[in-house]
Amino acid sequence: MKPGYAWPVLLASAVLEAVWANALSASAGFSVLLPTVVFAVAVVGSMIGLAAAMRHIPTGTAYAVWTSVGTVLTVAYAAATGNEELSWLKVMFLAAIIGCVVGLKRLDASVAEH
Repeated sequence: MKPGYAWPVLLASAVLEAVWANALSASAGFSVLLPTVVFAVAVVGSMIGLAAAMRHIPTGTAYAVWTSVGTVLTVAYAAATGNEELSWLKVMFLAAIIGCVVGLKRLDASVAEH
């Protein structure tokens, strides 16, 4: 993979993290077939993407971005489906997580320039 693709691959793998987290919840302890299959496919894809991105993005940064974006998307999906309530405080903290991800990306870009 070319270095320029590392960030898009990392973000795609974070989306898959949110998919597998929600599928895991819907699988009811792996007792429902379709969510269990979705979980298995998404977790493998997510890990492959994370591993590929880590070839060009520092491990700490890649993992922090992967978990943070996955967390925000998991909560957003749970709220959109009515499984979790949002408060202004929760939204504020989720926005702070996204702000930190943007900061890590910008920091990574500025380190690469030097």
